[in-house]
Amino acid sequence: MTFSEQLLQELADAGGRIVKSGSGPELEKWPSRVAAARRSGRIPETKELYGGWCRGGYEIKFIDIPAWRLATLEPIPVLTRLARPHTAVRAMQNEPQPLGLTKPVQGRALRLIQALITATEAKGHSSSAGQTGFAPPSHRRRTASPHFTITAQGQTVGFLVLQEQDRTEHVATEKELAAAKKDSWVRIPRFDYTPSERLRFVLNGGQPHRASEWADTPDRPLEDQLAEIAQEVTLRGEVAERRRLDEIEAARQKRIRWEAAMKEARVQYTEAYRVRCFEAQEAAWRHATRLAEYVSAVRTRVETMPPGQTRTEAEAWIDWAAARVERLDPLNTPPRLSDIPEPRADDLKPFLGHWSPYGP
Repeated sequence: MTFSEQLLQELADAGGRIVKSGSGPELEKWPSRVAAARRSGRIPETKELYGGWCRGGYEIKFIDIPAWRLATLEPIPVLTRLARPHTAVRAMQNEPQPLGLTKPVQGRALRLIQALITATEAKGHSSSAGQTGFAPPSHRRRTASPHFTITAQGQTVGFLVLQEQDRTEHVATEKELAAAKKDSWVRIPRFDYTPSERLRFVLNGGQPHRASEWADTPDRPLEDQLAEIAQEVTLRGEVAERRRLDEIEAARQKRIRWEAAMKEARVQYTEAYRVRCFEAQEAAWRHATRLAEYVSAVRTRVETMPPGQTRTEAEAWIDWAAARVERLDPLNTPPRLSDIPEPRADDLKPFLGHWSPYGP
């Protein structure tokens, strides 16, 4: 039994995950053994073999291949000529140098774009032209404004169409050699770059799945990769839609928690308000009791005074003071729960913790 077979059998017996611990050369061999197991052709079709360093050593496990990678993609046909170009493609055609490409590749690039836009719009996506008549400088080849965009479920994906360059060794001319000999700062380039007929699509926007770039290769032209690019746009749109729905649900749950907090804050505010009223009543009773004692002491004093104007005035004051004390004493009215005024935002703040009274 080979190392690969032993490893895959051990993984199957362990439920799909093992961690190799230890140190030294034996542990360092596991990445190459995992790579050999991947090449063995014995891994289940719906699984991938993962290997990576972890705190306990080297982790090896099976992970499920996403369903979108197992889907069978229908090829997207590419027209031999543009009879009815899309609006975005027509905008490119009207440029003196569409997409900044050389003439030998312009027609093919426009047909590829037409096929991609047609296929994605058939799935409900929308497309529009961008800056259709420019080639981004080399330092912005992957960050420049898009030539066109495709929007899937609210997620806009920008596309740049780039022309690959062929590199050849530069043969210095006599003029360059003379200039370099004369001035030390003159640098003769090492390579010459010429436009090739190979194209590259660069995607920006959304969460990548398969990749963010597709290019012509000797065994696989872009025509054979359009289905993957169209699927990539759809996948990014699906992620954006799931994220949007998750955000809506998160906002809904947050509002529910906020409303519960506001309801509890109102309950606590009501209780606190009634406690304040209760304490105010107790203070008013004590105040009235002290005043009543004072009025009683005054009455006792006045009763010893001889009849006359002074006593008459004192008795009048006693009548007024006694009536005033009676009105101040809360015990003279039946007790009842206080009416609760509608709370202001600042009234609720002490009972809301980290929540705002103005909204979630």
